[in-house]
Amino acid sequence: MSETVQHHSGSLSGLGTASPGDYYALMKPRVMSLVVFTAMVGLLAAPQTINPVLAITSIFFIAVGAGAAGALNMWYDRDIDAVMSRTRKRPLPAGKMTPSSVLAFGIIMSFISVLGLAAASNYLAAGLLAFTIFYYFVVYSIWLKRKTPQNIVIGGAAGAFPPMVGWAAAGGGITSESLLLFAIILLWTPPHFWALALYKQGDYAKAGIPMMPNVKGAKSTRLQILVYAVLLVAASAFIATTSLNSPLYMGVASLLNLAFLVLAFRVWRSKAGDKASGLDEASLYKVQLGEKTARNLFAYSIIYLFALFGAIAAGQVL
Repeated sequence: MSETVQHHSGSLSGLGTASPGDYYALMKPRVMSLVVFTAMVGLLAAPQTINPVLAITSIFFIAVGAGAAGALNMWYDRDIDAVMSRTRKRPLPAGKMTPSSVLAFGIIMSFISVLGLAAASNYLAAGLLAFTIFYYFVVYSIWLKRKTPQNIVIGGAAGAFPPMVGWAAAGGGITSESLLLFAIILLWTPPHFWALALYKQGDYAKAGIPMMPNVKGAKSTRLQILVYAVLLVAASAFIATTSLNSPLYMGVASLLNLAFLVLAFRVWRSKAGDKASGLDEASLYKVQLGEKTARNLFAYSIIYLFALFGAIAAGQVL
């Protein structure tokens, strides 16, 4: 593996032929869309109101911060990205950009996002955004990702901060409601990523990343997915005791949670991950027959989080 990594890393020394699309790809747009959406929900659900122009500006700078974190992560992970099928076409391993330009881009965007959010909203929101970028880059990417199978559990906090940032941007401070939004995403992260890891463990093995199925085995991972699914459902149901509750939310959440539990139960009962997949696909969704339960949970988990947070926002607005 090391020889392959060195080979691909060496190809990055060229000047690169970066396009605007490559810079956009650096910002992990799929991840950014989730960050922006959950931050917007936090901003809308906060009890305080904020000027619409400042609200839009705040969300923009949160998006910039998410993109900056993605770029910094790609700079640090350029060696392992080069050997994983689903990441080897990213701008750095593809040789379209130089590491120094990506690092500079990430740092500059980080400063712009934090300073911009401070001007558009308040110092607390800006401080939370700065900490989120730091946590994702340093705590998750550098410290945890390559060292422990708990990388997703602890590192998942980085993806759970955005609704707290949005809540704080609206002037809501840090409250039990914003912490509950944080907890929901934190508990959602392990079943989401471990479902993917069950059928992409060969990819992670090539890159030397100690994901849970590679270290503890598929059977243990499937059980932990079910446990976290139950905890997630409990946390989302706890919304009923807070100011975020609404009849719309309870109806939508009940259906979403039932489906999540059914899919997680099917993963637990399956043999997904028992055999490392022979597929070397860049696609997140093309799997062998025995891995469909894990693929289905992974795909549904994305819909679940968007729909759950959408129901929170809609219930508050209506």
